[in-house]
Amino acid sequence: MNPDWRPLDVELNHWRAESLLLPLWWRDDDAIAPTPQLDRLSELADKLGLPVHLAVIPRDATPALAEYVAARASLVPVVHGWAHTNHAPRGEKKAEFRLDRPLDMMVTDAEAGMVRLRSLFGDNIRQMFVPPWNRIAPEMAKQLPKLGYRILSTATPRKSCLAAPGLEQINTHLDPIDWRGSRGLISADALIAQTAGLLRDRREGRSDNTEPFGILTHHLVHDQDIWTFTEALLSKLLSGPATAWVAPENE
Repeated sequence: MNPDWRPLDVELNHWRAESLLLPLWWRDDDAIAPTPQLDRLSELADKLGLPVHLAVIPRDATPALAEYVAARASLVPVVHGWAHTNHAPRGEKKAEFRLDRPLDMMVTDAEAGMVRLRSLFGDNIRQMFVPPWNRIAPEMAKQLPKLGYRILSTATPRKSCLAAPGLEQINTHLDPIDWRGSRGLISADALIAQTAGLLRDRREGRSDNTEPFGILTHHLVHDQDIWTFTEALLSKLLSGPATAWVAPENE
């Protein structure tokens, strides 16, 4: 892998010339227990100086994970649904929190997710809800603030600062994994072009640059190319206009 970084370098030079800053955050999904892959994720976060928001599946999270995270300031736990179970009918896109089951059942699960992770992580948990597969019904999003959530995180540039009254939208924007194909790294050159395009949209006012720019990873399924590209991309952004964003502590 020898990617051509020039398209992104050109865009980052525009940002520097215009003295613009890019709020940058990192989310990694599907944690339940300490693993060698989580060791590598934590070590990379420390090396970069960029905390990673660890989306933890509440039903399956282990006390050992809570102990592990408590000892590592670079890992910031957030709530990843409840069980990461697909309730969508066959043939439809996977989802745990769309209207494929009664709303009150989803509310119960989202509340249980917060309660379970508070019991494990205490004040380390942040008030962010990450629906599995980045999908959630608007009717469900409106219920989240009363359950103690302050941020909803899905994918793609947000259309509005708020997903619902009292609920900020902070999405991810780039996922390097080819989920529909090889499940390895998407073409590095394509990812670089995509990143440059997303940043150009922000710089030229077509999308909201006050929304932290989110990189999404899944440490449990990374191959070497995914690790290598993720480190290179984050390093390049952090050496340019990016400033680290971390979800605020509990109110």
